[in-house]
Amino acid sequence: MTSTAPETQRGQDAGDPLGEQPTSWQRRLRRFGHVPRPETPLRDRLDPPYTRPGRQVWSVLAVPPHVADRLVRWSGWGGPLLITLVAGLLRFWKLDRPHAVIFDETYYAKDAWALVNQGYEGSWPKDVDKLILKDPSSVPIPTDPGYVVHPPVGKWIIGFGEQLFGFTPFGWRFMVAVLGTVSVLLLCRIGRRLFRSTFLGCLAGLLLAVDGLHFVMSRTALLDLIVMFFVLAAFGCLVVDRDRARRRLADALPVDAEGVLRPDARIAETLRLGWRPWRLAAGVMLGLAFATKWNGLYVLAAFGLMTVLWDVGARRTAGAVKPYMAVLRRDLVPAFVSTVPVAIVTYVVSWTGWIVTDKGYYRNWAATEGKNSSWNWLPDWLRSLWHYENQVYDFHVGLTSGHTYESNPWSWLVLGRPVSYFYEEQAGCKESTTGKCASEVLAIGTPLLWWLACFALAYVVWRWLFRRDWRAGAIACGVAAGWVPWFFYQERTIFLFYAVVFVPFLCLAVTMLLGAIVGPAAGQGARAELGLTSGDPTGERRRTLGAIAAGVLVLLIVWNFIYFWPLYTGTSIPEDLWRDRMWLDTWV
Repeated sequence: MTSTAPETQRGQDAGDPLGEQPTSWQRRLRRFGHVPRPETPLRDRLDPPYTRPGRQVWSVLAVPPHVADRLVRWSGWGGPLLITLVAGLLRFWKLDRPHAVIFDETYYAKDAWALVNQGYEGSWPKDVDKLILKDPSSVPIPTDPGYVVHPPVGKWIIGFGEQLFGFTPFGWRFMVAVLGTVSVLLLCRIGRRLFRSTFLGCLAGLLLAVDGLHFVMSRTALLDLIVMFFVLAAFGCLVVDRDRARRRLADALPVDAEGVLRPDARIAETLRLGWRPWRLAAGVMLGLAFATKWNGLYVLAAFGLMTVLWDVGARRTAGAVKPYMAVLRRDLVPAFVSTVPVAIVTYVVSWTGWIVTDKGYYRNWAATEGKNSSWNWLPDWLRSLWHYENQVYDFHVGLTSGHTYESNPWSWLVLGRPVSYFYEEQAGCKESTTGKCASEVLAIGTPLLWWLACFALAYVVWRWLFRRDWRAGAIACGVAAGWVPWFFYQERTIFLFYAVVFVPFLCLAVTMLLGAIVGPAAGQGARAELGLTSGDPTGERRRTLGAIAAGVLVLLIVWNFIYFWPLYTGTSIPEDLWRDRMWLDTWV
């Protein structure tokens, strides 16, 4: 129940699909921990089964077998929904507090309100935030166009919440909280499918639910959590697509006289995998991510490459002699069409509000300043949009002005410089030795979770390189897609909260590490991998100790989240207690 993979899946895609002797390089890699794939039925390598809790668990709990079977069936959705319910209660608790426009809400809340009411962002007067908080109905929406530097999808989403609940802090935070809550459900289900374990899937969702950065971003009307949601949804779609494509390959392979599935080079290299709607859905999700903030474009490139490599692995496992050539002939073009053009079309459609109006910023550029362009054969709106995007790109790459809370991406994983969204002192606080209380909303991850994630990422990279574990590679790809691009813009003003895009993949990495600490189920394959002989009780002792260690780590992470709760929610606490939570000088 707690292994990082069922026994039939361990080492999947690790070596030669025909189970031949390891090559010389594989033998050399053994000194670094490379383990050849054990003999596993081909169907289980292509379409691994889900793990089921052992009967002894239900025996200890005195649960009858028929009830246990029903609980197992329900747990696939029941467990994730329970974790999601807890996450939702946490995120919606006093969502309107602090009653303030915090950090960059001053841009996105107002732009969203203008967008949903008139189709384009307006140029708001300075110091209008206090008037909005006092009486939003008294503040008119400016008709003059405003210069904005991010695409509109995230603001449309924020604006939908404002339409439902008004131009108030609760209204502009509502939809972000919804997406933050739903992302926990997504991660539970993705983790379950990735690890073939309901327990590990729920564990990944629980870690996301108690991550401080994800929690704060779920309660703030900024765009980055919206990007994270669409990136995670796209990843989930691609994982489902991978499973269905491999199952289709397995169904097409021949079965021998003994009923055993056998690899077939001709089928593996020539079979067309047909209509793949989940990959198309991933293209839409990636387009929506890109249409929220441009860093989604890097994720599109990374995930596009990842899904093609998954097809290579599938055809190799099915028996293809030249899997790369087979993918080039059969899968590459459909994969490209299902993602890149779909994402681009989605991006352009997201600008519909700006296109149909004649008052948006730069909307009439093609008919005025750009009327002598050599591209006059293109529609005016398209040339105006292209000019707008060029101006925005120049802004982004030239944004080098200093900021109190800017940080280098090298420091993100260790939480070197979090961002204070809101801070307020209250005098006359009797509980404090300084006579002051402090309220703060600090965008910082749960420290113990993030510091453990540093080790988990090292384990994931090791497992990907030396165990050839596709799941580890997928997790590493998700982290790299959200993190690595920022290293190319280190002179730009960037912040730690950009890292929320890859927080779900950090939670998957920690889950994989905890699953390894617990160890595989004490089956024959697992005992052989651990070097144990049949009947040796060492495996059970090792698994018990591993479960205790993993459980302690999870409890410490939950405690750490509770300890920092006042800093995540803006709760007023004595200044002494606030300073106790400033573990590093750079957090102040």
